[in-house]
Amino acid sequence: MKRMTWGAAAVALSVVVSGCAASDAPKTAVVEQGEPALTRAMPGAQIVAMRRLTEAQYRNIIADVFGPDVVVAGRIEPIVRPVHEMIASGAAEASISPAGLDQFDAMARNIAAQVFGEQRRAQFVPCVPRDEKLADPACAAKVLTPLGRYLFRRPMSPAEQAFFVKLAGDGAGPTGSFHKGLELALAAMLTSPRFLYVIESAEPDPARPGELRLDAWSRAARLSFLLWNTTPGETLLTAAESGKLTDQAQLRTLAEAMVASPRFEQGVRAFFADMLLFEKFDELSKDPVIYPYFNQDVVQALPEQMLRTITDHLVARNGDYRDLFTTQRTFMTRSLGGLYQVPVARSAGWVPYEFAPGDDRAGLLGQAGFLALYSHSGRSSPTLRGRAVRELLMCEPVPNPPGNVNFTAVQETGNKAKPTARIRLLAHATDPSCSGCHKITDPIGLSLERFDGLGMARKTENAALIDASGEMDGKPFQGAIGLGKTMAASPSTTQCLSMRALSYATGRSGEDVEELVPALDRKFAAGGYGIRALFTQIATMPEAYRVVTKPLAAPAHVSMLTQ
Repeated sequence: MKRMTWGAAAVALSVVVSGCAASDAPKTAVVEQGEPALTRAMPGAQIVAMRRLTEAQYRNIIADVFGPDVVVAGRIEPIVRPVHEMIASGAAEASISPAGLDQFDAMARNIAAQVFGEQRRAQFVPCVPRDEKLADPACAAKVLTPLGRYLFRRPMSPAEQAFFVKLAGDGAGPTGSFHKGLELALAAMLTSPRFLYVIESAEPDPARPGELRLDAWSRAARLSFLLWNTTPGETLLTAAESGKLTDQAQLRTLAEAMVASPRFEQGVRAFFADMLLFEKFDELSKDPVIYPYFNQDVVQALPEQMLRTITDHLVARNGDYRDLFTTQRTFMTRSLGGLYQVPVARSAGWVPYEFAPGDDRAGLLGQAGFLALYSHSGRSSPTLRGRAVRELLMCEPVPNPPGNVNFTAVQETGNKAKPTARIRLLAHATDPSCSGCHKITDPIGLSLERFDGLGMARKTENAALIDASGEMDGKPFQGAIGLGKTMAASPSTTQCLSMRALSYATGRSGEDVEELVPALDRKFAAGGYGIRALFTQIATMPEAYRVVTKPLAAPAHVSMLTQ
């Protein structure tokens, strides 16, 4: 399990509420005498990792616990992606800035106000307070204890329960409202590290004396975030409580049921959005003069088209992952129809669409989302596209270019003497300082040159016929369809997915899980390269729950956090 730096851990632990005045709570940035420290709240637990929630996970949890009609107003500061890794592994070292804490605090207050407002409070308050203008610890406990179990992904300790019940009472007095006190306590729970971080704790591993494995509560969280991208529900929490998640047979039964659920699609979407760097869509920009079909409807549809294609093939049809690079099936909207130059009958919504056999649009790499994302604002980029294929889909990192590279020749797209990208890139392909990298990226990306920087099909550039021949590791091919077939035949393609999925599940870097990949990939193959089989295997393999670094031990300068 990846070690968290103590700097990150200290910041994570500091994002909690203290016993402050009701007018100021819940936001503070220090641990004072109020909320119990994590090690006291989890008696006997050995905390071995913490992962910050992503924005999608945060929103999913709020919808699952409080209802889909509860509005989450605001944005969460992004988690920094480590180079060549998943955001899921970056979450293991993600801290929260003061500005980020402000965002969480504002969102928590707003959510709490909705939950305990007059329209919804009956769903969450199973008791009648003795006086609606005063504190009622017994009733507050009946409200907050079950909510804490879902939000903290384990039962609250007596110390935690006492703290949040007291906070509700402290808020009820000055505001003259029992329900306002509950709002205060819930907002505090939603800004606690117990909620904002998935805290993984360990226990001795009976099968490996002297070593540790994740405990049942941490396993429940692993399963739920991996397969459904949300917090554990009642079934998983009950299974954790009864010891089922440390029994291999029962663990598999639960995992198989989750993978068979319609909610598995949500987990697959989250995984591929992480793997394919979908956060880049938030910054996607194109020159509207060069690309008149670029507009907000298209920008919003591009990632959704990719995800619909992925989930239709892998989840709905239980298809072979390798065929994702050659499939002719996708989905269209009216706005995408103009970009693809295909008819779309329905004026709103998504419709299935299938390209003709042999069409160069075949597979994920022929989709405008991929092609636009890995291009520049005013031109295509064989280098960016080839690098994306190597790094994201084959797990083969490509070094960054030297700082003194001259890009002038490549950028002169209007140069009639060098009309095509293939010709313009010759300068880099023959420069000794550049050729090493360009030889492993450009022959891949040049096969996609029949699509411009927005992903529209074209046959010429500057009136010159485009040569879409490509090559990968000594294997020549033609166009996007040829690249898709070559990708499908490469062992690196499935091995990379296996490594990415295991890294995503555990929060560990690809390097840390590399030794487990060959065996996992063989089982992936035995399961017909189906995504359900792969995720079931990861969710049930004992190695995924083993602790491979020493538990964190607090040095003296942060001992205040655990005393």
